[in-house]
Amino acid sequence: MLELVGDSAKKEEMLFSLVTLLREGTLNFRWRAAETLGEKGDLRAVGPLIEALRDPYVDVSWIAAKSLGKLGDPEAVPHLIELLKSEDKWNRFGAVEGLGGIKDQKAVKPLAEVLKDDPNRKVREKAAWALGRIGGEAARKALDTQKDDDNEQVRKAVLDALLTIEQEESSDP
Repeated sequence: MLELVGDSAKKEEMLFSLVTLLREGTLNFRWRAAETLGEKGDLRAVGPLIEALRDPYVDVSWIAAKSLGKLGDPEAVPHLIELLKSEDKWNRFGAVEGLGGIKDQKAVKPLAEVLKDDPNRKVREKAAWALGRIGGEAARKALDTQKDDDNEQVRKAVLDALLTIEQEESSDP
């Protein structure tokens, strides 16, 4: 029993330290803390990571977005959707990856807009991936409309995402 209590105290101390670094550390420590918080899987990190989406340095904010996707808490969805409006491609990329990790249907329409209109090819590719992970009829329709994207890599990502949805649906009982 004492060992479990000690283990719990260590986890609590580590979480506190990482959140402190995320909020107050140098740039290098902040982005590393954002990344580590996503890997640890502790949902208590969701709030601090949402705060980090507003970090003045994209190195921190886009990794915080990805980490929120790893944690999978739907509380982050509206914040990630807001980050899709960023002028910085890395913030949009992180937001798309985070939304794909959470797999919330509320993200389909904003992701469809990104897939259709984002000026960055890699962001559009990642939006296709995210829609494939979320699945469902609305995601399929959004992907179908972009089968003829001007970019070959985006078209491939769209087809891969459609295949992912099809495979997921065929494996459902």
